[in-house]
Amino acid sequence: MKIEIKKLQESAVLPERGSASAAGYDLFACMEEDVVIKPHETKMIGTGLAAAIPEGYFGGIFARSGLSSKEGLRPANCTGVVDADYRGEIKVALHNDSEVERVVTVGEKIAQLVVLPFLSVEFDEVETLSETQRGAGGFGSTGK
Repeated sequence: MKIEIKKLQESAVLPERGSASAAGYDLFACMEEDVVIKPHETKMIGTGLAAAIPEGYFGGIFARSGLSSKEGLRPANCTGVVDADYRGEIKVALHNDSEVERVVTVGEKIAQLVVLPFLSVEFDEVETLSETQRGAGGFGSTGK
């Protein structure tokens, strides 16, 4: 599958896979200067890119494992969504979970983009739902 992508800024870096089998494509910070994120603060970090995700798919923006585990930086919404009809700049809301200031440098890998299919559904309001063994048992109700 090919996805059309547009550089909105000359310094933007196209998404790259870290290995041939990687599911995610690294997204790079594209801004005029480094950004400081204080403890427990969220900042929007641009990638300088816009993309045309095909119909029936979306771009999932996930944390980079090294950035989140070593630096405490992760997408604020945990998983971002780039819809197929969105044509604006792809941005990552990075949240600092640590107790110290973190610096996001120009050109740094900030997240990863995974292109995923989704099902379009319709919701049918009903009075009752079918019975299951679990029923209405919530968190931890299966004993795990």
